[in-house]
Amino acid sequence: MMIWTTIHLLILVTTALSGRFVADDEFADAKRLYYTIARDEMLHHAPNTAQAYLALPFREPLVMLERNPTWSKVRTRGGEQGYVPTASISNTWIRVSKQRKAVYVYRGTELVRKLPADFGANVVSDKIRRGNVSSPDDWRTPEGTFFVVSKNPNSKFYKAFVLNYPNAEDAERGYRDGLISKEQRDAIHRAEQRGDVPPMDTQLGGWIEIHGSGTGGGTNWTQGCIAIRNEQMDELWALVHEGTPVITEY
Repeated sequence: MMIWTTIHLLILVTTALSGRFVADDEFADAKRLYYTIARDEMLHHAPNTAQAYLALPFREPLVMLERNPTWSKVRTRGGEQGYVPTASISNTWIRVSKQRKAVYVYRGTELVRKLPADFGANVVSDKIRRGNVSSPDDWRTPEGTFFVVSKNPNSKFYKAFVLNYPNAEDAERGYRDGLISKEQRDAIHRAEQRGDVPPMDTQLGGWIEIHGSGTGGGTNWTQGCIAIRNEQMDELWALVHEGTPVITEY
């Protein structure tokens, strides 16, 4: 089993955001990786709103060149340089380890939180299909690279970060295995491209979240979600945004 270092995981985040493979010679840029959390942001020639010249898509990867409290100078993956409001970008990302029953929260390469977490009944296996009371073994936490697609402040389990499961990779697998139709597969792809909540009612399952009301003891009781304590959700609420990358691994 490969031992993932923080920088290798950050490369996965970069690859997921950019939609292309990130090579070893881009390590330096990966360490300075940010991404847009605003859905209608612009790149500006100067640190003000008067000279906007390029639309930045939601979750657009950016390399930080100079960070300031109000405006930051960045470079896009296409090489364009300019300024964005600092409040419209983030470098936070989350790593979930099912084996260690823990949630790790990073800012760039800096680990800022390590939290104990609860999982579903089958913590070992990857998620394949929807679970139910007659098939609790399928209440699994999916493995892969996802992002926070919405935040729910009124969750049944205190508060929740909703992940974009099923994602495009899950959709391809589900279509290949006959679990979903071509129309369902295409709808999941479109949702990922737009940064929207994917269809949650297919045979792949859905509504996988990082939510509150966890025990803090690493127990197995959820239906595939990741549960942390309520006070820890409060700590993360302002740090985690729609668009925040989440890597889940065994």
